[in-house]
Amino acid sequence: MPEENNTLSRQETPANPGVSFSVLSPSSENIQLLSNCLRNGEIVAVPTETVYGLAANALDPAACERIFEAKGRPHADPLIVHVSSIEQAKDLAHFNEKAELLAAAFWPGALTLILPKKSCVPDIVTASLNTVAIRLPGHPAFRKLIEACQIPLAAPSANPFGYVSPTSVEHVTNSLGDRIHWILDGGPCEIGIESTIIDLSNQENIRILRPGGISPEAIGEVLSINPASLSLDRHLITPSATGGLIAPGLLERHYSPNTLIQLHPHGTCFAEHSNNPTHAYVSFKKQATLSDNCFSLSDDGSTKQAASRLFEMLRSLDHQPWSRIHIEKAPDTDIGIAINDRLQRAASR
Repeated sequence: MPEENNTLSRQETPANPGVSFSVLSPSSENIQLLSNCLRNGEIVAVPTETVYGLAANALDPAACERIFEAKGRPHADPLIVHVSSIEQAKDLAHFNEKAELLAAAFWPGALTLILPKKSCVPDIVTASLNTVAIRLPGHPAFRKLIEACQIPLAAPSANPFGYVSPTSVEHVTNSLGDRIHWILDGGPCEIGIESTIIDLSNQENIRILRPGGISPEAIGEVLSINPASLSLDRHLITPSATGGLIAPGLLERHYSPNTLIQLHPHGTCFAEHSNNPTHAYVSFKKQATLSDNCFSLSDDGSTKQAASRLFEMLRSLDHQPWSRIHIEKAPDTDIGIAINDRLQRAASR
């Protein structure tokens, strides 16, 4: 994370020279400045341990509307509300026994809980549903900002809706620099993939809606249930009667670059088959290659490293003149499940 100082960097966007934004280090002075901005209804790009988010006062419908406008996000896709403590989360949602167990085990961290909401949460945050998605993030700069604001912050990923999620300040400035004024620089995101979302609104039907940084095995161990029972048939996910989805990240196409993606089974060797110079080939583990159009998500097969590199790789290749990106899937275990989920959605057309 950048040093604690009061540096404020004001930059102009390359596409719109007259439009500028400010990148601020997480100094105490800057945290206070941004907390004032958020309390006054502005939106701020913020770092989390998963991906960069675009934050607004979760209790202010007008402020939240600015998130939807900046991202081009449909209102049927709800927002995750970020809190600084379990006590603050309980002001927003009705906790049950299983939510208490998971919060104690994984918060702060990459786990989002879907719970029945309290009346203080605006409908714009929840797609007019009676449930709310809540997370206590682990990134120290973001937590300091929430604490300084003394309000919960709604924060989806800081990118145009449907595009590859941002894991660095550069990604945010390239995607939204002409639509926002403030970015808090917290360095590269450690995990690099969005949080696991688990639906606890009905304790008799607990479901993982989106795989992420917390594995089904870890959740199953805490809840003393078979992790296989947490799996969800994606074809059963449908909009509610109001048109809203129960959680973000459920659309068939999402996290998607403009370049066409073709997925390949885990274990595919591209070293012998990367002879099309207009195509890029991304192996899961570094392979011996003979051409400069071959890349890898990990050096030694680490799913953790692959997750942290995934969105950076997709964005980088999408800004080069490849006509197609071939990607080998991850092993379908632990965070590899989340990697494959993102790849499947990125490849959908």
